[in-house]
Amino acid sequence: MSNETLDWLNTNILIGHTDKRGKAWHYRASAQGAEPNHYPGPVPVADVQRRLFHWRVESGPVMVHAGRHGLVRAENRQAIYADDTGDVLGVFAEGYAIHQYQDWLLDKVATILDDGLSIGSAGLLRNRAQAWVSVEIPDNVTTPEGVEFRPNLLACTSHDGSLATTYKRVVTNVVCDNTMSAGLNESGQVIKVKHSRYGKFTVLDARQALDMVMAVADDFAAEVRQLCQVQVSDTAWRQFLLAHVPPGNTTRSQTRASNERAELNRLWDYDERVAPWRNTGWGVVQAVNTYAHHYGTVRGASRPERNFCRAVTGTTDALDLSTTSTLDKVLAAA
Repeated sequence: MSNETLDWLNTNILIGHTDKRGKAWHYRASAQGAEPNHYPGPVPVADVQRRLFHWRVESGPVMVHAGRHGLVRAENRQAIYADDTGDVLGVFAEGYAIHQYQDWLLDKVATILDDGLSIGSAGLLRNRAQAWVSVEIPDNVTTPEGVEFRPNLLACTSHDGSLATTYKRVVTNVVCDNTMSAGLNESGQVIKVKHSRYGKFTVLDARQALDMVMAVADDFAAEVRQLCQVQVSDTAWRQFLLAHVPPGNTTRSQTRASNERAELNRLWDYDERVAPWRNTGWGVVQAVNTYAHHYGTVRGASRPERNFCRAVTGTTDALDLSTTSTLDKVLAAA
């Protein structure tokens, strides 16, 4: 079950361009209160500020209860807390630099909202300790193979030490709402800024940002075309499953592996997010990526949080690349 409740997801995540992408999987009109969180067009900058980033974090001393000595200040440590609620979001060394959401995700992003770029989504996770803003073009891109996607520039940061401030080009696959690698043969372009006094960021101009987003579209479309041309027989698919999810050494691991392969088979044969590209390399990538996003086991985090972190940290890139690498080996051995 998600650590972020449906109420949280419907009030702390804003989804734009729903006339192109449809509603998010967590959409519940009854959980949105007086103001919907879905927008037919772009998400207004003013709404992101008013609804999500209207607060700031401050730094305070860390006090420790040292038994009979009472409260003692922990030297060279600072607590980062929300100024509106007092919630402590993280404890760090004194050298940690705060990256305010308003400054790093909205003010810097606002400078590139030109030339057809707008905010496609924004949100808060981990009790507001993580945040993101996605910069997108208004229209979906559809390849000749029928794969519909949205290229975007993802900007994110955190107040709990879980993420460096990151600006990364990624792809959202519209049919399944999955985040995918911008180019399956290499990781998407990434700009990272550490939370330190030495962290620097040169703001992109609108033309640079648009070029990055459009390069995503070209790279991804080329990868889709190439993978759709790769023929995967039913025999090769079964061999891929055994290589991708090998049998374990214990009864429990064997059962888990068998269940995962069965679910991948179901996606391959029947799921509208995968089955249209059955018997192609793209169908293999879609099956594995869809399983990881929507069905894979999640521990210690909510599924939205896990998927978000996978996209930012490069785990999605690694999964997609591993999938194609395993498939190449299976086909070469056939």
